[in-house]
Amino acid sequence: MSLKLGDTAPNFQIATTTGDIDFHQWAGDSWVFFFSHPADFTPVCTTEMGRTAQLSDEFTARNVKPLGLSTDSVEEHLKWIEDVNETQNTTLRFPIVADKDHKVAELYEMIHPGESETAAVRSVFIIDPDKKIRLTMTYPMSVGRNFSEILRVIDSLQLSDAKCVATPADWVPGSKVIIPPGIENERAKDLFPQGWEELRPYLRLTKVD
Repeated sequence: MSLKLGDTAPNFQIATTTGDIDFHQWAGDSWVFFFSHPADFTPVCTTEMGRTAQLSDEFTARNVKPLGLSTDSVEEHLKWIEDVNETQNTTLRFPIVADKDHKVAELYEMIHPGESETAAVRSVFIIDPDKKIRLTMTYPMSVGRNFSEILRVIDSLQLSDAKCVATPADWVPGSKVIIPPGIENERAKDLFPQGWEELRPYLRLTKVD
């Protein structure tokens, strides 16, 4: 099975560092930042787990729940969290899935044999409250994730859903957005009473609150 944008994120039941979860029930009405890492007690993964914990308030403000995963055990995760907290000067509270039998990693295609037969690569899934997959990214094992980009994408998706807009290259919150071509001018007048800049009939820029 190949997971695609718009697919329902597969459900699963599994042990985590905060107890057993049913993924869909645990997610509830929140967005989810579901990400895998190759192994506990490794340097790049330690910085990523720490950065996720440091950004706890940013995720909460966006109604996003982080969920980590590797193919290590709960016991290994819990010992590692102590290292993460100490070396990254943070307190990690979000759950980390213990996927010892690779059940979830295989379900979400997180194991790439060209990288490793047993360890998950650095996969990212952004999942909305309807349990739909809205974004996927895959990083090689040697490259840590860009968390500014992860937050930017979440902001873009949430704004697009709320305001019926698209976002241009290098968009950041507060900058101009695009009125999608499928919205005709008459409807656009109602949706965007502030008006817009028309560079081409198919390229209309505006700002939204």
